[in-house]
Amino acid sequence: MSNFAVLLTGELQRIKKYNILAASFVVLLIWLGMLHFSGVEDVSAIFPLLVILDATSMAIIMIGVTVFFERQEGVLKTLMVAPITKFEYVLAKISANILLNMKTIVILYVYAVFFKDISINIFLLLFAVLLVSLFHSLVGLLLTFYSKDFTSLLMNMMKYVFVLLIPVLLEQLQILTGDLITTVLYAVPTKASMILINASVEAVELWEILLSVSYLSIAAALLLRYSIIKFHEFAARESGI
Repeated sequence: MSNFAVLLTGELQRIKKYNILAASFVVLLIWLGMLHFSGVEDVSAIFPLLVILDATSMAIIMIGVTVFFERQEGVLKTLMVAPITKFEYVLAKISANILLNMKTIVILYVYAVFFKDISINIFLLLFAVLLVSLFHSLVGLLLTFYSKDFTSLLMNMMKYVFVLLIPVLLEQLQILTGDLITTVLYAVPTKASMILINASVEAVELWEILLSVSYLSIAAALLLRYSIIKFHEFAARESGI
């Protein structure tokens, strides 16, 4: 078994051990409750809102929780001398986080199919969630490296949500309108995320999809490179090296 496979298996085991899996099911119940009590039969319009909330904010916070638990247990000290690369460790952690997001979205989709009406391209949705969760898992990793503790991480995540996510949600709900606002929001990653998720439920201009995929892919590649550098510094600091 490759190092990556071993690391991914370990990540999934720790997600269960640290009760992160249980916490994700609690969040899932909240999303299911919102769908159930939405008062509408066709949930195609509100489904993207739940998806982006889970694939952004939950992706950020969940990956941070695992890192802080690992720090408490001294896992990072072991990793510094383990025969693995920093890239393999970061990739395994991000992959486990993406699987957690995928699980939530698939269950939400299955519920909507059987108990509500929904018109959605599930393959486009899963692709969007993959890319959005990848990017925001990396954001969460970097925020964790710059946070002293979980409370600090939570505050940093809330800043991200208020500055970059809420304006996009308000535009999605047509509370914020205007060409200037739309143009400005193209500069933020959450807008690109929203466009890709929307593409699974409605017609979206091809150039918007290509722009969003390019934006998130390039940004994720840059964040991945930077995350590996910062992880080495973070692990060395926590290990007292």
